[in-house]
This record gives sequence, structure tokens and C-alpha cells, in this order.
Amino acid sequence: MGTTILLSTIAALGVLVACIAMALPGGDAAANPRAGAEGGASGRWEQSSLRDRIYQPFEALADRSNRRRRLNGGLSLSEHMARANLKLRTSEFVMVQVAFLVTGAAISLMRFGFGPQFVIAGVGAYLLPMRYVKYRQSQRLKAFNRQLPDTLSLLSNALKAGFSLPQALDTVSHNTAAPISDELSRSIREMNVGSSTEQALTKMVRRVGSEDLDLIVTAITIQTSVGGNLAHVLESISHTIRQRIHVKSQISALTAQARASGWIITLLPFIVAGLLYVITPPYFQVMFQEQRGRALLVLAGLSIAVGNALIRRIVNFKV
Repeated sequence: MGTTILLSTIAALGVLVACIAMALPGGDAAANPRAGAEGGASGRWEQSSLRDRIYQPFEALADRSNRRRRLNGGLSLSEHMARANLKLRTSEFVMVQVAFLVTGAAISLMRFGFGPQFVIAGVGAYLLPMRYVKYRQSQRLKAFNRQLPDTLSLLSNALKAGFSLPQALDTVSHNTAAPISDELSRSIREMNVGSSTEQALTKMVRRVGSEDLDLIVTAITIQTSVGGNLAHVLESISHTIRQRIHVKSQISALTAQARASGWIITLLPFIVAGLLYVITPPYFQVMFQEQRGRALLVLAGLSIAVGNALIRRIVNFKV
């Protein structure tokens, strides 16, 4: 327990020192060289607003996170915000994460004192905003994929009427609902400022993350480069996507009870254990102090993990 408290103290002090160091005026000298040339650090801080001074350390944290995500081949925070359709700056989202971290750690500190729960509660609370972003992304992607067949039909009819591809995309963007209308409108604006149609559509695939949209954009790119009847190709893709959506809906309806049972069986032990530990810590603390209790916890965790993996393998189908 003494080692755990020492590590928790070091981690907390490290986070505090890092935040203070980034909040100092000299820590962001390279972020605004123009302001520094005009009047140095004091002139920059006089010209910047209170809101900008508050955002500066969080912008530094967001930039570091973006660089790390790009090195690992993942999405940046701004791309995650775009996929979830959240109108937040990356610095504002990092601020929310830090606020959750501090709140969770403070609640744990008041309830359990300074110990391992302090670190676990802080890290868990810090991860909650990103889980919400992931949920928003999945819901928006489902809505986007449901709209694709009707959108392709409109696009095909516009091409048959004699419109060019950019004109057809512009027409469809005014006759569809969000989220697909928002993405098409953004692609049209990018084309108006100089981007090619292929580049604008490729960026839209990157923002949305839809496999069906990737298939559509690939077909459009091939047809525009080699020629052919693009309207007929889009009609064929629309029919295929409709059939896939129909099959996915049937599978989802047939496996809904099994998926719900899997999540309930998986989460219920953790929820009950957490409630018992929060309400009466001495009642549940025996499981951590006794060797038999720790062995039972490990066995229960392995059993839950195996059961959840088996249920997921049974109910998940690739269409």
C-alpha cells in the first residue's frame, strides 16, 4: 500500500508540474512568434484575451496528442471531433477531459482518501469524454450509411438529367438531410476554393469513415478517369447497399436479445462490485485482502472475459 501511495503521489505531482509549466508565459514562446517580435512575452499576454490565455496550455496538450496520434497512424483529435459532429475546438475538448480527471480524482479523494482509487478514478473519468465521442461517431455513421442508398438514387437521377458530377453533388446536398447534406456541402465548398472532385470526396471519406462511402468514391474516381456510365454504376451500388442494410437489419433484430444478455452478464458483476465498494468499503475489502478472495476475483474476471468473447463471436456477422 505504501508503494502505491508513493506512485500515486509522484503521478499527481507530475501532472500538476506539467500543467503549470505549459501555463507559464515562456512555455508558449514559439506558438506566436509574431506577437513575440512585437513586444515580447509581456506584450503578447497583454494583447491576448483571457480566453486565449486559458486555452494556451490545453492547446499545447492537444498538439502533443495530435502528433502522437499521427505517428501511430490514428486520427487526430480534430478528426475525431469532425466524425462525431461536435462543434468543439481540440483545446476545449482537452479542457473537458482535464475537468473530468480532476472531478473524478477529487470525488475519490473525498470518499476513499489518497490511495490507488485516486488514480483509477481519475484515469477512468479522463477516458469518459472520448467514449462519448466514440458513441457519437457510431451513431452518426449509422445514420450516414442509412441515407446512402437514397442519396445515390438522387445522384444518379441528377446525372441522367445532364448535370455534371459537381453540379449533381450540389443538387443532392440541398435535397438531403443531415448528416450527409453537411458532408456534401463541405465537399462542395472545398471544390469551390480549388480542390478537385476526387480530393474533396477522398477528404469526405476520411472525415466520415464509412466503408460504403469509400466504395462509392472509389467507383466515382475510376469512372471519371476511364469513362463510362456513372449513373448506372451508382444505381448498382445503391442496390447492393440497400441489400446489405436489409440483411444487417435482420441480423441485428435476430441477435438483439443475445447481445443485450451478453452486455448485462458482463457489466452486472462490475456494477454490483463497484456499488458495494463505494457504499460499504469494509464489506468488499476482504476480497482484496485475503488470498482466496484475490484468486476468486481473478477467476471471475477471466470467466467474464471468456464468456463475453464467446457471445461476441456468436452474434457478430460480417455482411
